[in-house]
Amino acid sequence: MPAVTVENPLTLPRVVAPADAVARPVLGVTTAPSGFEGEGFPVRRAFAGIHYRHLDPFIMMDQMGEVEYAPGEPKGTPWHPHRGFETVTYIIDGVFDHQDSHGGGGTITNGDTQWMTAGSGLLHIEAPPESLVVSGGLFHGIQLWVNLPARDKMMAPRYQDIRGGQVQLLTTPDGGALIRVIAGELDGHQGPGVTHTPITLIHATVAPGAEVTLPWREDFNGLAYVLAGRGSVGAERRPIRLGQTAVFGAGSSITVRADEKQDSHTPDLEVVLLGGQPIREPMAHYGPFVMNTREELQQAFEDFQKGRLGTIPTVHGMTESGPQGS
Repeated sequence: MPAVTVENPLTLPRVVAPADAVARPVLGVTTAPSGFEGEGFPVRRAFAGIHYRHLDPFIMMDQMGEVEYAPGEPKGTPWHPHRGFETVTYIIDGVFDHQDSHGGGGTITNGDTQWMTAGSGLLHIEAPPESLVVSGGLFHGIQLWVNLPARDKMMAPRYQDIRGGQVQLLTTPDGGALIRVIAGELDGHQGPGVTHTPITLIHATVAPGAEVTLPWREDFNGLAYVLAGRGSVGAERRPIRLGQTAVFGAGSSITVRADEKQDSHTPDLEVVLLGGQPIREPMAHYGPFVMNTREELQQAFEDFQKGRLGTIPTVHGMTESGPQGS
């Protein structure tokens, strides 16, 4: 981990916060509980215990793995519906197949991202390919849910296939970090992901002892989740480690630092940095649907039960399952 890298980061554009940037304080650090999703793959619930006012427009994020599967062990999710938001699946190690009832889908691996806008609704499935099931192997990634404003909740579904080579790569003035901009903009550099709700999604690899201070839009919230390693966040250097999320307060820059010593199996600090423009609308969330009112949720379930969210392609020979959570 990770797949998308460069031999010499100093060949990349460098990003730094302006001297007059206001450092965002750390409001709190939470530890993600572990659980299982779909047919039984291990996840960490990155946003558990964080109030939605600090997350908006993000709804949830799961760290999938990191797990080394034995032959026959890899698992995914069965067919299930979604409406009212977007799912972002970023694969750091391993392979995952996706297909939806709107014609989207494909295989992602090693730094690729699938961005599915469920909008008015569809069915989809995510699963490891048969070859990975047979062989076993390493699997690691994240899935992020991004809310849609009321005006976009019933838009037509859309699918984006973002390859690892399309990601915008940046570094810090001393080359101590590799910054991958998957979506949104950072210091004038644009990531490939096209979003309805303005957000920034970054995966940064920070070398031991290195520090990253990035400019951050003042109208965005700010979150940092550690995928691997240990370090600190904020000017106050609040400790943070694998499976923990930091919530930042107001300001115009975010600081993350890697500890001098990392775990033997983790050479660097791996961190996801997230920011988004809060939607500030009522949210009604249950299972695979995210709407604005309870009545809209009930309508979504009724539409699913009556087959209005699409049908499973017959080539799979699979039967429809009930609503799933991911």
